[in-house]
Amino acid sequence: MTYYPQVPFVPTPYAVVRRMLEIAELKPGEILYDLGCGDGRIIIMAAKEFNARAVGIEIRKDLVEQCYREVMRLGLQDRIKIIHGDFFEVNLSEADVVTLYLLTSVNEKLRPKLEKELKPGARVISHDFEVLGWKPKRVENIYDQWRTHKIYLYVVEK
Repeated sequence: MTYYPQVPFVPTPYAVVRRMLEIAELKPGEILYDLGCGDGRIIIMAAKEFNARAVGIEIRKDLVEQCYREVMRLGLQDRIKIIHGDFFEVNLSEADVVTLYLLTSVNEKLRPKLEKELKPGARVISHDFEVLGWKPKRVENIYDQWRTHKIYLYVVEK
């Protein structure tokens, strides 16, 4: 497992999570992958409010356990899967939407994997950090909690 200590756990504000999922046009029954899911807020909102299926991948055991407890408390275990592991080692080919809140440097390392594994039409939503070499279909600024957040939408074309 490769651990990226340079990517700290910083939770995405709920208003930004909701907007990310709206911009991705996440539909009921679609599959969302959150790479570095932290406390699970994106996958939980995807399942609960958008009626999607969601997979969260997290390397930190404490965050996996916290996320799992919340999924169980909400009764969403039939729609959410949590993987304790390295997202570079998980196949992403079934994803309709992939969410990222990493760093530009990590997104850059991840780009070849996304290009190889994601199907045409899959959407990649990145919070605050670009995927260098890709042209976003949309960029939106959201002001929340005393700062502006930037959301990038990319659509995989092959």
